[in-house]
Amino acid sequence: MSQITLRQVCKTFVLRKRQKGLLGAVRGAFSREKELVRAVRDLSFTVEEGELVGYIGPNGAGKSTTIKMMSGILVPDSGEITIMNRVPWKEREAHVSWIGVVFGQRSQLWWDTPVLDSFELLRDIYRVPQADYRRRLDDLTALLDAGSLLRTPVRQLSLGQRMKCELIGSLLHNPRILFLDEPTIGLDAVTKLALRAFLTDLNRREGVTMLLTTHDMDDIEALCSRVMVIGKGSLLFNGGMDELRERYAPYRVIRARLARECAAPDLPEAESVKLDGLNAEITFLPAKAAPAQIIARLAEACPLADLTVEAPDIERLVADMYGEMAL
Repeated sequence: MSQITLRQVCKTFVLRKRQKGLLGAVRGAFSREKELVRAVRDLSFTVEEGELVGYIGPNGAGKSTTIKMMSGILVPDSGEITIMNRVPWKEREAHVSWIGVVFGQRSQLWWDTPVLDSFELLRDIYRVPQADYRRRLDDLTALLDAGSLLRTPVRQLSLGQRMKCELIGSLLHNPRILFLDEPTIGLDAVTKLALRAFLTDLNRREGVTMLLTTHDMDDIEALCSRVMVIGKGSLLFNGGMDELRERYAPYRVIRARLARECAAPDLPEAESVKLDGLNAEITFLPAKAAPAQIIARLAEACPLADLTVEAPDIERLVADMYGEMAL
């Protein structure tokens, strides 16, 4: 049985609109126009134990709403959600003892107190035995190089330092599932790499199941074995990164630096050939022509100084996919 299962889940929010100006405020005190927003519609998917799955989509697609329902914060209007054989909002106390949640734009730490005070409070909330808590805290702070931050008030931490502490706080009770909602938002490159390495190690070493939402496609490519794409509340794609590339960006690009100027080579196997001085760019489909074949014909026509074969940039791939799906 899957560790996480969603079946035809729907969630609708009611937005109350107010007209502009003083007159609009007066009218709004008595009645307001209502608008129904379907955040999630007929959403179904499963996540197996130990998977690290990316969950992506444009703003307003329903990602955070899904995370909140799986965490037990929100109750769906219809459909079924089971996490480790529990219904999150019906068995809240038992459920939260097995999950960890990190919201990149919200904090679970007390703003004006040292980080360690928040950790002690979380230990009490989750009823973690003192010896287990001490061992877990030592391990996590060592892995994230965060030992020097424990006595610092949260408000004095940089964003990267706070995110390290947020991760530690979400893992103190040794959860089996970790929901990560944009955990690297706003972080510098060094901190992003450190957090990615930590999450990869945690997933492999402890088998923690992770569901990651992010707008940073490098996070997805570096971390996730599978990606799910949600748009307008519905699941639009569910598969591996290779399958995603094959479906939405199957082409590859050969970029060559020529040793000397020459005429544009005749490459009928290629989709396009661009020549600008000593720089050549050949776009092709691997399903129609092997790169070795094109490179051999190119080398026959022009001496090569340098050459690379590139897949489409992941950011461009996802942008093209959103455009194709009219998201």
